[in-house]
Amino acid sequence: MSTIPITLLRGDDEVVLRDAVRLLVDELVGDEDRSLVVEEIDVGAADDDGRDPLLTLVDAAQTPPFLTEFRVVLGRVTDKRERAELVLPLVEYLVDPLPSTLLVLEWRGGKVPKSLLEAVTRVGGALVDTSPGRKVAEWVTQHLSEADLKVDAEGRARLVTWVGDEPSRLLGLIDLLRSTYGTGTRISAAEIEPFLGDDGGVPPWDLTDAIDRADRSTALHLLQRMIGQGERHPFQVLSTLQSHYARMLRLDGADVATEKQAAELLGMKGSTFPAKKAMGQARRLGHDRMVRAIDLLAEADLDLRGGKAWPDHLVLEVLVARLATMSR
Repeated sequence: MSTIPITLLRGDDEVVLRDAVRLLVDELVGDEDRSLVVEEIDVGAADDDGRDPLLTLVDAAQTPPFLTEFRVVLGRVTDKRERAELVLPLVEYLVDPLPSTLLVLEWRGGKVPKSLLEAVTRVGGALVDTSPGRKVAEWVTQHLSEADLKVDAEGRARLVTWVGDEPSRLLGLIDLLRSTYGTGTRISAAEIEPFLGDDGGVPPWDLTDAIDRADRSTALHLLQRMIGQGERHPFQVLSTLQSHYARMLRLDGADVATEKQAAELLGMKGSTFPAKKAMGQARRLGHDRMVRAIDLLAEADLDLRGGKAWPDHLVLEVLVARLATMSR
């Protein structure tokens, strides 16, 4: 039996989050009778009688096991609960949690309140972010390993490209590969390819990173995936680029010497790495080229609104090509 009293799982892909919760609950239950061990509570809006379903979850967590040594209580938090008072009963429960209860929270309630995060940490609980973020390659490798699929390096690289910013695509493919090739068998990229369709979309930072590297061909390829398979609206792409260069322009001439100072100036919380990148690229471009980039972005904005009789994708292709060339 696990000794972790609570595990809070969150992530920006609902399918991936739900799958991670399922695997964790299966692991916690083990060989026990699931019908006796597991209780699931949906924590949505208040009931018709005005009762907060979070109280139902806490009641379940405080209920001793019957015919088993422990209970797994799964709370699916779907109602937005970003304020401390909305999670107060749960925070109070975690002051002295029932040792025989393993509480699992599937958090889809927006930003987790600081008071709950602190309570989970204080009691020795676990906080799990199921979002691959920038570490898609590691995420793909981990899931293939857990499924006992021995995909070669070329195949893993192909899957990273195919997954893009839609990690849930991999979950269905893993089941298909296991049923086709079995587990423990080495699988090549050529054996995977027939099961793949169009590549998924890409996260916006892949595009801006390629532009900053002056890698024009890669930047144009990523742009096509964003507005094609990624189904991003042209103004969404333009907004990403505007924000990217606006950050650099704010740092231009500012009295900042470290990435921490840059992050504070930009109002960034958490990792200072994006601020470090913006500061480095601002110095490489220099003031004149940054101003020119802002002019190109403004021109593209007008063109997308009918300033030129060009298709939207052509406006963006010309813009991205110019910005990447400017980074040389």
